[in-house]
Amino acid sequence: MSNLAIFDGASVPAFARNNELSETAKALMGGAPSVSTKRISIKGGVFRLLAGGKEVASIDERHLDVIVVKAASKVSRVFYSGSYDKDASAAPPDCWSNDGEKPDSAAGNKQATTCMACPQNVAGSGQGNSRACRYQQRLAVVLANNPEGDVLQLTLPATSVFGKEEGNKRPLQAFVRYLAVQNPPINPEQIVTRMKFDTKVESPKLVFAPIRWLTDDEYAVVKTQGESDEAKRAVVMTVAQSDGAKPAPLKLEGKPLAVEETPKAKAKPAPVETETEAEPEVRKAAAKVNAVPAAKSNLASIVSDWDDE
Repeated sequence: MSNLAIFDGASVPAFARNNELSETAKALMGGAPSVSTKRISIKGGVFRLLAGGKEVASIDERHLDVIVVKAASKVSRVFYSGSYDKDASAAPPDCWSNDGEKPDSAAGNKQATTCMACPQNVAGSGQGNSRACRYQQRLAVVLANNPEGDVLQLTLPATSVFGKEEGNKRPLQAFVRYLAVQNPPINPEQIVTRMKFDTKVESPKLVFAPIRWLTDDEYAVVKTQGESDEAKRAVVMTVAQSDGAKPAPLKLEGKPLAVEETPKAKAKPAPVETETEAEPEVRKAAAKVNAVPAAKSNLASIVSDWDDE
């Protein structure tokens, strides 16, 4: 059970249930807030919530149960020209691509006109025999215990996306293929998915497993969430999405949130941490399995609603 102490939605008074920001709130915030995507980060092998580029909260559990409501149609790519420095302030990438085919028009230091012709997409351009330009997959998810809550962006590194399954430990693409060969086929947005850190590797890597079917009511909510503007924004990379700001300490109902401070930033900017990636591979279709995975699993109470900053 998480040690996060959050305001329970059921305890919100009637006068605040349809709240919008008041002029008083806007004035004290220095004006109307800009639209920003709330995100789940896996930096340091810990599930963290970021809002407005700042860490709001973290949990100690090694797993998190979510529902995938939308996914980017293509695997994206990101390139940093500098080497990783954990003590430096965060900075946007030099070049990136939302479709994995050509640099985004907003990229400030495009490396080529297409990703296929890019010198950073050549084996050996990164550490060892890896490519300097990294694969990423963007998802929009909601917490399993609060489908009606915030839509959160989750950006997965290549090691969490590609690769082979090991027993019940499956990276994202292998997991979705496993669901697809069930009878009937299962879509990710129809079930609760457990994300769990692979403790056998040094860099943060997630594996995925099915937990249970959604209820009819949950599925109706998830379909609406997947069509929301928040979900559409969550699966697109923008230059504003960079981590590294010092988390704001929050205290609710007398219990502090479990947060961890980011190391003091130095003057020079630095890219986010990367790791050796497994490249995409063409695989034969898996044999069909008739059993629906974990349809009757009891979902434990995981983390209460993430608190907004």
